[in-house]
Amino acid sequence: MTKKEILTMGLFDKDTKKQEIDTETAHRLIDNAVAQRFDGATVYEATGVYKHLNGTTVKEPSIRIEIVYAEPGAVHELAQWLKDTFNQESIMYEAVQEEVEFI
Repeated sequence: MTKKEILTMGLFDKDTKKQEIDTETAHRLIDNAVAQRFDGATVYEATGVYKHLNGTTVKEPSIRIEIVYAEPGAVHELAQWLKDTFNQESIMYEAVQEEVEFI
């Protein structure tokens, strides 16, 4: 079994509540950051849906990053870089044990 770590980040700025960096540029920045830190990853676009405390539903463009074979702490370092670069309140982190094989 291999540990797969997944980061999910919405693209709305935490202060302005809107997308300040377009999706294509965000993808390019993230691809470069991932390539500098890891041997590889899967990076793709997603849509996040959530409710504010006032009940307003928000639909937000998001990016997911899946990484296997990362050094301990490296994915958390990437998450911190994402928070700083994209002015995020939080980044969702998941760790799952999976059977991974490259054929």
